[in-house]
Amino acid sequence: MIHLNDYRKIVGDKVISEIYKKARGLYGKSIIHLNSTYMGGGVAEILNSLIPLFNEIGIDAGWRIIRGNPDLFNITKKFHNALQGDKINLSEIKKKLYVQTSEDFSVYTHLDHDCVIIHDPQPLPLIKFYKKRQPWVWRCHVDISNPNEQLWEFLKGFILNYDIAIFSSEEYKKDDIYLDQKIIHPVIDPLSPKNMELSEKVISKYLKKFGVPTDKPLLTQISRFDKWKDPEGVLDVFKLVKSEVDCRLVLCGSMATDDPEGVKIFKQVEKKANELIAKGEVILITSENNILVNALQRRSDVIIQKSIREGFGLVISEALWKERPVVASNVGGIPLQIVDGVNGLLVDPFDNEGFADRIVEIIKHPNLGKELGEKGKESVRKKFLVTRLLSDYLDLMRDMFCDRKN
Repeated sequence: MIHLNDYRKIVGDKVISEIYKKARGLYGKSIIHLNSTYMGGGVAEILNSLIPLFNEIGIDAGWRIIRGNPDLFNITKKFHNALQGDKINLSEIKKKLYVQTSEDFSVYTHLDHDCVIIHDPQPLPLIKFYKKRQPWVWRCHVDISNPNEQLWEFLKGFILNYDIAIFSSEEYKKDDIYLDQKIIHPVIDPLSPKNMELSEKVISKYLKKFGVPTDKPLLTQISRFDKWKDPEGVLDVFKLVKSEVDCRLVLCGSMATDDPEGVKIFKQVEKKANELIAKGEVILITSENNILVNALQRRSDVIIQKSIREGFGLVISEALWKERPVVASNVGGIPLQIVDGVNGLLVDPFDNEGFADRIVEIIKHPNLGKELGEKGKESVRKKFLVTRLLSDYLDLMRDMFCDRKN
């Protein structure tokens, strides 16, 4: 079990002391987080690290997932896409199944905590089926800067019942929801298996186990197989890079239980990359192994993130923390983490040639990559570690429960 004091060497004693200080006056308060999955995706990873720290400092924190059948996750995946601008056939049956899941869940799940925090759209309607006795917070991790209007109007019927909405970027705030809106950036846990220090021996072991040679420069994108991550576009960029420098590409992603489109997208990528896979130039990996992800990021010469939409993109902070040079799309939450030319490189997501040029530049000039990586780690240390998120949530709770002067 990792304890709060284990982060002292990373963030310093002042940060740790401030967290304990903020927790005073909140001892015994209870909060519950609800989302749609215990594994796969950034939300689950954040909660897995955050909940134990809450409990250690005297806050009674819990975590539950909404129970849903495949129909629910097919629907909410369409909702996710539509919130990021896709069209949707918002039929009455979709709406009914979506709401019915929350109603069924409410029958056997008591939420008598001092604060309820709902993550993303899947459990959003729950608030309709409880007698409201405490603050309810909706934590949206999705890029909702340009949502499908029909779906947004439907979801607003639930959102307006909440006390606070939390987004990852100022760009996601909405003028048509009349509740407090706050910005809290997601974070990584530097002591988790995905981000902890690894020896060269362990790195080599895991890359060998998963069939990743290291005989040439390695380009890697770590993402769900999701159209918004544009894995097929990454293949096009790789071909351009390959014409300039000999290298290899790894696309590695997990198959989250709440993402039914993952298998479909994976097969499309596999078909497009068939010849490159046969030559050993492209490697596709589907795995929940966090140490593998850690090893891949640490050994890669360039980390790519060619997202078309991106709520935040914790894989950016993960790579920066490992001092790796990152070439990423200038969309969503990514520019909150990367200052172009300072700690990484940003490119228009549809500019394949631009992506390829920046990648080639780093491969040909390794000192540039080293400089970007060093500055990247420091930026994450200051802004995007789990201790900062814990502090932000304590501020939120103090605002809700007690006078800030206490």
